[in-house]
Amino acid sequence: MNTQTTYEFPLNERIRVFMRLEQLFHQLSHFMAGSSVFDKRAAIDVLLNILTIFSRSDLKSELIKELERHTKVLNQLVHSESVDSKKLQDILTELNQASRNLYSANGKIGIRVMESDLFQSISQRNSIPGGSCSFDLPAFHYWLEQDETEQQKNLERWTQPFTDIRTSIDLIMGFIRQSSVPTEEMAAAGFFQLALDKNHPVQLLRVSIAANLPCFAEISGGKHRFTIRFMKPSSDENRPTQIAQDISFSLTRCMF
Repeated sequence: MNTQTTYEFPLNERIRVFMRLEQLFHQLSHFMAGSSVFDKRAAIDVLLNILTIFSRSDLKSELIKELERHTKVLNQLVHSESVDSKKLQDILTELNQASRNLYSANGKIGIRVMESDLFQSISQRNSIPGGSCSFDLPAFHYWLEQDETEQQKNLERWTQPFTDIRTSIDLIMGFIRQSSVPTEEMAAAGFFQLALDKNHPVQLLRVSIAANLPCFAEISGGKHRFTIRFMKPSSDENRPTQIAQDISFSLTRCMF
C-alpha cells in the first residue's frame, strides 16, 4: 500500500500533452492485456483518443526537440568526476537511438491507422453516447466476435506506429521527474504559493502528501508562480473546501 499520494502539474503545453499521452499509453497496455469484449472496446477507445491528439499537433518534431535538448544537457556532464560515466553513456545511447527512430519514421504518426474504414466508422460514432452498438457498427461487432489471437495481432499492428513515441515520452518524463531533489514544505491552513525563477524554467511540479490525510492537492500556476490548495473532498451536499489545518508536503520543481 502506498504511504504517499503524488499530484503532478505541468507548467507548459508540451509537457501537458506528453503526460496525457503517457496516461493513455498506460491505459492502452492495460486494456490490451485483457481478454473480454469490453477490454477490446476500451483499447479501441483509448487508441482513438491517442489518434485525436496526434491529429492536432506535430508531436514527432516536438519529441525530437526535447530529446536533443536532454542530450545536449547530458553531454555537458560527460567529463564530470561526480557522474557515473557508464550509466551516462547508456542514457545518451538510449536518447540517440530514440531520436534516430523518430527521424526515420516516415509521414505523420498513425495516419494509416486512421485511414482504415473500421477506424473511421468507429471515430464518427464515438462522439454519440453508446454510438458503437452492434446495430450502429456491424463491422466493429464482427471484429469484437473474432478469435482473441487475431484481435491481439490487429491491436499490435495498429499500435506499433506509436512504439517509438511511447519510448521517447517515457525517457523524457523519467528524466524530468528525476531532475530535482524534493524539498519539505508547509502549507499554512492548506495554502501555499511560490514565485518561480524565470532564469530556471520549471516544467513540472510534483506534490506528495501522506496518503492517510483527508485532503487532495489542487494546483494552479504558470511560468511566473504557482499556488497549491489542499482541499477536503466534497460530500453529497457540499463542494470541496480548503482544509483549515497546516499541511506538511514534499515539493519537487522539475526543471530538466
